[in-house]
Amino acid sequence: MELADKIKQVPRRPGVYRFLNTDGTIIYIGKAKNLRNRVRSYFQKNKYQTAKNQSLISRIADVEWIVVDSEVEALLTEANLIKEHKPRYNIDLKDDKSFPYIRITKEPFPQVFLTRDVVRDGSTYFGPYTDVFLLKQSLKAIHKIFTIRSCSYRLDAKTITKGKVTLCLDYHIKKCGGPCEGKTSTETYNEMIQRVKQFLHGHTKPTEDYLHHAMVRASQDLRYEDAAIHRDQLNAVRAFKERQRKVAADFGDRDVFAFWQENDYGVGVILRIRQGRLLGREKLSFRGGDGPEQVLASLMTRFYLESDWIPGDISLPLKPEAGEEIRNWLKSKRRKSVRFHVPQRGEKAREIRLAEQNAKLLVGEWELARKKRQDYVPNSVASLQDDLQLNAPPRRIEAFDISHLGGTDTVASMVCFKDGKPRKSEYRKFTVKTVTGIDDFASMREVVYRRYKRAVDEDQILPDLILIDGGKGQLSMAVSALRELGLTTVPVVGLAKRLEEVFVPGESEPKSIAKHSPGLILLRRVRDEAHRFAINYQRQKRKKRVTTSVFETIPGMGHKRVELLLSKYASLRDMGEATPEEVHQTTGLPMKLAEKIVALAREVDGSGKDTGLHS
Repeated sequence: MELADKIKQVPRRPGVYRFLNTDGTIIYIGKAKNLRNRVRSYFQKNKYQTAKNQSLISRIADVEWIVVDSEVEALLTEANLIKEHKPRYNIDLKDDKSFPYIRITKEPFPQVFLTRDVVRDGSTYFGPYTDVFLLKQSLKAIHKIFTIRSCSYRLDAKTITKGKVTLCLDYHIKKCGGPCEGKTSTETYNEMIQRVKQFLHGHTKPTEDYLHHAMVRASQDLRYEDAAIHRDQLNAVRAFKERQRKVAADFGDRDVFAFWQENDYGVGVILRIRQGRLLGREKLSFRGGDGPEQVLASLMTRFYLESDWIPGDISLPLKPEAGEEIRNWLKSKRRKSVRFHVPQRGEKAREIRLAEQNAKLLVGEWELARKKRQDYVPNSVASLQDDLQLNAPPRRIEAFDISHLGGTDTVASMVCFKDGKPRKSEYRKFTVKTVTGIDDFASMREVVYRRYKRAVDEDQILPDLILIDGGKGQLSMAVSALRELGLTTVPVVGLAKRLEEVFVPGESEPKSIAKHSPGLILLRRVRDEAHRFAINYQRQKRKKRVTTSVFETIPGMGHKRVELLLSKYASLRDMGEATPEEVHQTTGLPMKLAEKIVALAREVDGSGKDTGLHS
């Protein structure tokens, strides 16, 4: 179906839409109250579009959609899909996949520990923490103040009654109440867990009051050792509280959002204020975004996506895109009201400015670090620039190699080195499509053309140097492909295996480079890595071809069904001599499949081919 016809089929309901390019890759995910209106808006003539949207629209080859029941559900679906697929044209939040949380499990005697995996089993999560120092500081304080068990056993009444778990050292040194042997009841333990939750929310007074009364009672009962323990715990609470900066005159709880963006890079900062004290400063770095309203909406949605730690008040520098949907979603998560404030003056406005200053400083630090990285050129890269007489240091090198076995299973590899180090996330594999037999020259031309045709179409970064594994023949084919694409300014060299000679276009003799030059050593490393990557891929292809069963060519015969078939018959001849009814009864496979299996077994066995079970 043509794209224009498919757009007409988009329903007028809330949901999520996905734009795909010609390769079927998702390049943008969005949400809408009315899917058809939103999708059609991208393709309206004479409509103003940003440069980013113009680039996006030019690459849209297909559209898919998911209909949901409400705008809030659309918001959540969009956030989860963006997090999973990371489309090129969506705002790219860099850090969220590895944020740690504090997890309090849902069980009779809950555990409290650090985790990076969110499992929706009723557990409570505090976070995300982008400041790992604050996280460790909080966990350390919790385990010093509260006698929480550190074991990971599943403790319940049955486990305790049967005595499956015994007391450990933590109980004897007063760091655990001993729930594994019933030394602490579930009621007492869970009252302590409630204080832990209050503590993590920044509310330390209930814990202070409890410990003070416990200390006084222990002292009155002449239990001086217990009184000393409670005193130390109380001092730990107060020390943790004193480390938190006082920033507000009131004692309310709120999160304060702000962000700063320069060029394509930005940082969002979230200040967690609890009882008037700055409990923590979280940060999210991002790239892209059409406008400040969209950036703020993305920051809020992704930050609260996996968090149960939502205050009743959230201060914002401006109204976010889809603000009402976000507020309703947070309200449903918190099970209480959530208010958004956009303060213009007063104390809350100063908090916004404080968060913005933090974001601006973080962007400045990143920019400074980026410039340092850009200015630093490794010795081997600088040496290679001199050896090849290049105008700029070849900081990004892409290298190609061809591999085959007697002209079969011909494949190619592309490896990428940045500042002399491999960037394995940017390695690429190619199956040669237009060349039959042994023709390394034509294969090299095809692969180089395919790689840089895509780079040109998608505005990808081009390398500072292209390295071809081979001599003048392979090099000339690569140059021909680049010339056809108009890429005549990208330096390209060939490195021949026999004498480690470096060839450049337009010169019949190899370059005169010292054998111990760091630049030549770097070229050899890059070439060897391309060769290794190509050989491994070629072996994988060959192994897959050799071990694939002929019966997998039958529609409906997956790997498990083939395994079942092979477990019942020792050879093709046995299958060919059986009737379809016998195969059906022996394997339990459908009768239609049994007929095709017998026919194929007789055809292969009678054709003079290998009568083994694999092709």
